[in-house]
Amino acid sequence: MNEERNVSEYASITPSRNECVYTRCYWYLEALAWSFLLNTFVFSEENVWKLCECIRDKGTCSLDEVYAVFISNERKMVPIWKQKSSRGDQPVIWDYHVILLHRSKQGQSFIYDLDTILPFPCIFDVYSKEAFKSDENLRPDFWRKLRVIPANIYLQKFASDRSHMKHSDGSWRMSPPAYPCIETSDCKANLDDFICMDVRVGYGEVYELSTFDEHFGVK
Repeated sequence: MNEERNVSEYASITPSRNECVYTRCYWYLEALAWSFLLNTFVFSEENVWKLCECIRDKGTCSLDEVYAVFISNERKMVPIWKQKSSRGDQPVIWDYHVILLHRSKQGQSFIYDLDTILPFPCIFDVYSKEAFKSDENLRPDFWRKLRVIPANIYLQKFASDRSHMKHSDGSWRMSPPAYPCIETSDCKANLDDFICMDVRVGYGEVYELSTFDEHFGVK
């Protein structure tokens, strides 16, 4: 009942899922720990950047409440459940994935994930339980880490020339977004710094999954 009340009293800070800027592309690779591995070449980092841009431009909430969250690990193999690309109850194994986190002034946190079948937005604790589950029953290779970057820093510092979406001959693996590449005045590509989970690299703070839950979940 408390979760239902929190959702009913909460005003989304983005357009509806169908109205958001969204680019998706992927393909399947060989089986690994589960029945399949979905190695992603996806634009979740740009989808979230566009969400942050929309929030800033429309002023739906203070950017101080909003974060971009990169999910990866040293081996770039992170399972996430309840994804549109999931097969049944199996997780998708991303090399990295990016979601938006809103920590409202009321203290409740919400997740915006354009690739999930869960609600958009979704209460933080529901999303974590359903999509992340726990690292306890996973091999260490699959333990998740999360880099949490304030939205204003993400908008100022993130840049991508989309080179990870190209073949060695420069042709596109999949069609890119229609809008121009995101770049800053002094950088055209730094995606690897955001995916990296080394605390000495990049922006924001890096959390283990358990500490991420403790920090942003219901106290």
